[in-house]
Amino acid sequence: KTRCSGSATGAPRPACAAGVFLCCFSNKLCSLGTLLQRWNVPPDLQLSRQVASTGVPGKKGSNSVFVLIVGLSTLGAGAYASKINRTEPLWNHRCAFVGLHLPVKLSHLSPAAPDTHPNVPSHVPFLLIGGGTAAFAAARSIRARDPGARVLIVSEDPALPYMRPPLSKELWFSDDPNVTETLRFKQWNGKERSIYFQPPSFYVPVQDLPSVENGGVAVLPGKKVVHMDVRGNTVKLSDGTQISYDKCLIATGGSPRNLPAIERAGKDVQKRLTLFRKIEDFRRLEKISREVKSITIIGGGFLGSELACALGRRARTRGLEVIQLFPENGNMGKVLPEYLSNWTTEKVRREGVNVLPNAVVKSVSVSGNRLVIKLKDGRKVETDHIVAAVGLEPNVELAKSAGLEVDSDFGGFRVNAELQARSNIWVAGDAACFYDIKLGRRRVEHHDHAVVSGRLAGENMTGAAKPYWHQSMFWSDLGPNVGYEAIGLVDSSLPTVGVFAKATAKDTPKSATEQSGTGIRSESETEAEASEVQISQSSSPVPHVPKQGEDYGKGVIFYLRDKVVVGIVLWNIFNRMPIARKIIKDGEEHEDLNEVAKLFNIHED
Repeated sequence: KTRCSGSATGAPRPACAAGVFLCCFSNKLCSLGTLLQRWNVPPDLQLSRQVASTGVPGKKGSNSVFVLIVGLSTLGAGAYASKINRTEPLWNHRCAFVGLHLPVKLSHLSPAAPDTHPNVPSHVPFLLIGGGTAAFAAARSIRARDPGARVLIVSEDPALPYMRPPLSKELWFSDDPNVTETLRFKQWNGKERSIYFQPPSFYVPVQDLPSVENGGVAVLPGKKVVHMDVRGNTVKLSDGTQISYDKCLIATGGSPRNLPAIERAGKDVQKRLTLFRKIEDFRRLEKISREVKSITIIGGGFLGSELACALGRRARTRGLEVIQLFPENGNMGKVLPEYLSNWTTEKVRREGVNVLPNAVVKSVSVSGNRLVIKLKDGRKVETDHIVAAVGLEPNVELAKSAGLEVDSDFGGFRVNAELQARSNIWVAGDAACFYDIKLGRRRVEHHDHAVVSGRLAGENMTGAAKPYWHQSMFWSDLGPNVGYEAIGLVDSSLPTVGVFAKATAKDTPKSATEQSGTGIRSESETEAEASEVQISQSSSPVPHVPKQGEDYGKGVIFYLRDKVVVGIVLWNIFNRMPIARKIIKDGEEHEDLNEVAKLFNIHED
């Protein structure tokens, strides 16, 4: 029997190095050197034949019993070798006691284990994938219900969690020349704030998360989760780091879409393209707007129209040409009824933007120092830079490795009423395709939905087991004087009824934020639950339904499906969203929507 000293006191231990033992093949023992040759170990690392033997000393005949003992020992050696966790100093120490000089790296003998970042905990109770609004809302919700919770946010974005709406709204109206660095802005109500939800001091250093007293929230920025093992409750990062979790939230958001015509263009076109989504996109476009003579925005939705108005302001002061083109008949043509979409287009033009509706891009090329956009109707547009604002594609790459279902109609991870994709996995924000008990299955890409769904997911991750029923709202501002808030299904293909009135000085986004005290309106709107709103009839006169060409100062647009209101747009009417939420929740037919419009007090003052 071979014994080895495995401790400082020299206490004997069973031999543990697999290289000491021999194994049997075809009733003959093979030397470990032969075995190592089969493992393709380099010759200088193989054992000499002096270590091997063809039988038990002094005996003849069968070695079956000895072979059995050696075989079992070898099996145990393999298990022990795994147990010592492939630590090279310990391996070499174990080999040294038998005179084997094998200062080898174990990668010669087995596949390399994934590298682990030294500052990243190997296990966290709550893992949030994504560093946007939904993830931050979930983290805050988890900590509210479990003050000692330890939450790790893994974000592909290099920045700490921040709100996206100001990137296309208030930041562009700042007079601070250093706004791209400070990322601070004055809200419409005049108060200043940062786009970051919390300062760096709010977060716990990643390496301290497992040990910090009372837990906390840590952010691992600039890292991407590339693989999920749902059964093993582990994820793998792009650098090979593995993290296990108890409960996980997927809040991966989405990536801006590009136009096929631009994707087919060469690298010279791609260099002059901005897909607007993140802080760096804002910084880059702000810098470009100071250097070039012409910028073309492709897209007539929320983002495209907001950026067009923001850049149009500079068109008047700096001589910048701003062009906006899109295939619809007017701005936000997929959302607003045609008459209001056309009015909005004229409003954008008054902001200094050259708006080209009914424009479908056929190709994009470079001619000299300029970009040439060819439209399908034969028109050509020359410009210096292109901003593509044509929608969002939900980030669902993890679905394949995790075995999660992606909705074929709306995209995004399909979740149940509690936003669960699996028993310990939740999804929130842009990437969640959820079932709305009133409006059916949906996927929503707005700030308020990210706040509400992230908050609910965080509550359910701590055992609340609450269903998602809240109707989230969204808003869009075309500068400080014109804006709207919307809720439910707002699709211009649906029948609509609009009721309008003359606007006053108080009917602007700027005035609305002054009254509510917040620049991000949904922060106050989402706190009011529909069930808390008491709807009472107003004694106001019957609202006026304007004719084509009249000014749409303020009003309510109802979207109908089967004679039931499923969506509402409040045009320059603010702080009335709980009433709209209540109407959609009730799901009742209304004979006279003029009477319903009175509930919003559009004639007050």
